[in-house]
Amino acid sequence: MNKRVLTTSLLLSLMLSSTSVLAAVTSCDAIMDKINAKLEHKNVNDYSLKVISKDTETSLRVVGVCEGGSKKIIYKKHKAKKSEKADKTEE
Repeated sequence: MNKRVLTTSLLLSLMLSSTSVLAAVTSCDAIMDKINAKLEHKNVNDYSLKVISKDTETSLRVVGVCEGGSKKIIYKKHKAKKSEKADKTEE
């Protein structure tokens, strides 16, 4: 009985640890697709996402990490053009 519990616990811990490793090596495209979907769902417009090396310094917001932590995804909000601002204030 004791041996069976130990074996089950060991198998369970191995399965859980391998799942987190697989999740950590997600491609940048897959993560960017998820981020884009979330931003579109929140009606966020005029932005860009860019993949950069994890060692690259940036003042922009880091919104994701991909490729096993070797890269990061940054978010940049673009300012609305003057004509777009005028349209929004007239409404």
